[in-house]
Amino acid sequence: MTKINVKGTEITIINVENEDYISITDMLKAKDGDFFISDWLRNRNTVEFLGIWEHLNNPNFNYGEYATIRSKAGLHNYKISVKEWVEKTNAIGLKATAGRYGGTYAHKDIAFEFGMWISAEFKIYLIKEFQRLKEQEQKQLGWDIKRNLAKINYRIHTDAIFGMTAKEWRDYNKDKSGNIRDYANVSQLVCLSNLENLNALFINENLPQDKRLIKLNQIAIQQMRLLSEDKNVKRLESKGTK
Repeated sequence: MTKINVKGTEITIINVENEDYISITDMLKAKDGDFFISDWLRNRNTVEFLGIWEHLNNPNFNYGEYATIRSKAGLHNYKISVKEWVEKTNAIGLKATAGRYGGTYAHKDIAFEFGMWISAEFKIYLIKEFQRLKEQEQKQLGWDIKRNLAKINYRIHTDAIFGMTAKEWRDYNKDKSGNIRDYANVSQLVCLSNLENLNALFINENLPQDKRLIKLNQIAIQQMRLLSEDKNVKRLESKGTK
């Protein structure tokens, strides 16, 4: 759960199955006068927009119920709550939640559309603040990935290449100071660099960690075998020892 501030209005954002949902209950506080989410939901344009969004994103959307609601939308005496909308159509774009951070949340696409109902200016500032939040999260994610690589995958790489963990290496070589890499030969350093690049690629491809580590170990063994037999690498290593 995170919050952004849009023109003095604090708005809550939650993550549901890796999708961002924005509190339109919070957003409503920025609108002058007495208005309710049900007023927006009964609007025919709103219902048609929601129907198109669900069509694109929800294979379980109930089109029969949607057609009934659409035919009544805009009529003077017709109203529907978010809870009824979700229950009847099996919609996923809107969520009514209870508890400490309860209220009505909308998928970011729908929340931006709701922002226009408040005002064009509010919508623009909402999108701007949301994008700023995402940029901050991406920067933090980049740092976390690098940090996790250092803590987790470094161990896996050293296991595969050096045949022991960094701790085991330190215990075995108590007379040596520095990092295990400081004592690596050319083949081992080349292999480490290759593994780090491949690991980043596997992460981008959403390969699960257990499968990723198995592949990295297999590749490490294969690369070390090839590098140890390469004449150019042997020449470099021999120069480094002179």
